[in-house]
Amino acid sequence: MDLRNAKWRKSSHSASNGGDCVELALLPSTVAVRDSKDPNGPVLLVTRTALRTAIQSAAETH
Repeated sequence: MDLRNAKWRKSSHSASNGGDCVELALLPSTVAVRDSKDPNGPVLLVTRTALRTAIQSAAETH
C-alpha cells in the first residue's frame, strides 16, 4: 500500500519531549499506525473497528 500521501496525526497522548509517540493516518478502509520516531519503519494496518476495540481494551486495564 502506498502511504506517501497519507496525512499522519500524532496522538494527543504522546509525550511532548519526543518520547513514546504514535501516529495515525485514516485511510479509506483501514487505519495506519506507526512510531513517529521511525516514520520509514513498519506500519500496522488495522480496521477502524479493530483499533477501537484495542483502545477500549487498553483503557479498561488502566
